[in-house]
Amino acid sequence: MWTTILFSLLSVASVQATPVSPIAHQSRSVTTLSSSQISTYTPYAQFARAAYCNPLLTAGWFCGQACEANSDFIPYLVGGDGNIVQFFFVGYEPKTRSVVVAHQGTDPTQFLSLLTDVDILMTTLNPSLFPGMSSSIEVHAGFANEHALTASSILSTVKTIIKQKGATSVTLVGHSLGGALALLDAVFMKVNLPSNIAIKLVAFGLPRVGNPAFASWVDSHISDVTHINNVLDPIPIVPGRFLGFQHPHGEVHIVTDSALDWVSCPGDDDATDSQCTIASVPNILESDILDHLGPYNGVYIGTLSCT
Repeated sequence: MWTTILFSLLSVASVQATPVSPIAHQSRSVTTLSSSQISTYTPYAQFARAAYCNPLLTAGWFCGQACEANSDFIPYLVGGDGNIVQFFFVGYEPKTRSVVVAHQGTDPTQFLSLLTDVDILMTTLNPSLFPGMSSSIEVHAGFANEHALTASSILSTVKTIIKQKGATSVTLVGHSLGGALALLDAVFMKVNLPSNIAIKLVAFGLPRVGNPAFASWVDSHISDVTHINNVLDPIPIVPGRFLGFQHPHGEVHIVTDSALDWVSCPGDDDATDSQCTIASVPNILESDILDHLGPYNGVYIGTLSCT
């Protein structure tokens, strides 16, 4: 199946490199991150790594190095079966006074096959979960369905932690499919929590989740968004823009994993600088799926790396 989809994609590769609608390119350049800036993302990479661990381990926060890296974290809710429902956990991080929600990703080769399917569907956001959202906003139907399985229980726990601990922010974390769920969670929290609660997203290897209206809403309502792409990882360039998908702002691209060479890329999917993802990974034939697993400042994320 993967081979068939891969060659189907070849016929539209040149289209994939063209935005859905014309974007006025401005004279914008990338910003190189300092080593201290890069190090601030490492705890979130460890949370994303821990999300791949069995809930029997994360319930007691006993998942080896992935848990030890954030040793003050207090888990409140864990769940998922790693199949129908991705593993997830919700808890409190005292040093940042933040609720942290993290979702597990999935096997990158299977995920790439799903995301390059030319029959991929979009759907509007469920109004009972996302009150007040415009019907023009559409997202990947599979991501929306997966998100709905845990949304209510996660929100209830988040509200409990905010009340008990006086948390001032909610941080959504994930890798791969988990990153897509984290982005939907960020929007979900924004429309369901008081305006004084800050929303932060840190995603790794994030696929495109929604249409330009969705990306625009995220840009306008959630200022603290970071999605980190590693070298030649193909997942961040799928589903294709020719299918109507677009990333929000916040791209950070790891130019090379042999050094701390990270850059912050401007715009949404219009950062054409050679150091950013659109130029460095123009199509999946020029990608390396192993880069999807890391390293993210020395941290590998995936099923085999959870401990």
